[in-house]
Amino acid sequence: MTDSSYLVFPNIDPIIFSLGPLSVRWYGVMYLVGFIAAYLLAHKRLENTNWSKEQLSDLLFWGFVGVIIGGRLGYVLFYQFGMFLENPLYLFKIWSGGMSFHGGLLGVLAALYWQSRRMKASFLEVGDFVAPLVPIGLGAGRIGNFLNAELWGRTTDVPWAIIFPGAGGEPRHPSQLYEFALEGVLLFVILWLYSAKPRPVGAVSGLFLLGYGSFRFIVEYFREPDAHIGLYQMGLSQGQLLCLPMIVLGVWLIIRAYRQDAKTVTKTTTK
Repeated sequence: MTDSSYLVFPNIDPIIFSLGPLSVRWYGVMYLVGFIAAYLLAHKRLENTNWSKEQLSDLLFWGFVGVIIGGRLGYVLFYQFGMFLENPLYLFKIWSGGMSFHGGLLGVLAALYWQSRRMKASFLEVGDFVAPLVPIGLGAGRIGNFLNAELWGRTTDVPWAIIFPGAGGEPRHPSQLYEFALEGVLLFVILWLYSAKPRPVGAVSGLFLLGYGSFRFIVEYFREPDAHIGLYQMGLSQGQLLCLPMIVLGVWLIIRAYRQDAKTVTKTTTK
């Protein structure tokens, strides 16, 4: 099959429009879409809690701040630590691009912990509430990656391969769309349906960690590794190594949640 047989990525300008020095980019719009969708769905779920709209607004706002700060910190520390050592100011060059999901997750967890204290709720209760909302933003972000023609996949000869600009002219997996389908759509459906019924505290959070970690681990086999990092032993990428603790923690949280729930049921029935 010749290169002409493959799809060629269309010439999409990453900047939608500009207003003077301000440029509105597809990636930023996707972040906004994810946040708005999560906000609307959170309001729908709010009726099942005893929290106020003001508490919800604070929770989502600081969660969003955690995504941005943690995402940038994580990218620099996990993927560009050498550049950071050479020039610590690189950390603040957000306009140069670079966000990490795993760093964003840590930032969100910090924000949720802080807000859970203010809301007088347990950390895992807040996590269970937020977890089903996260895949929406993840999916929107992957569409943003695709429109930016970045984070493309490994070379392949599958019929749906795409030739991305700046990727060496070789057909590649559209791994951004794989991640959109798995980490965005499928994970959202799983978590939304699972959380529709009462579950032990921590189970929904655990399922999110297990689901995302597993899906991301799989997609990493189709995604091009970072050129300056490459692959580690056993052919694992940096992203896969960062997903392993998520998978383990997710399984532990689910087991812990159901064990504690069983103990609670046992104590209630023996009284």
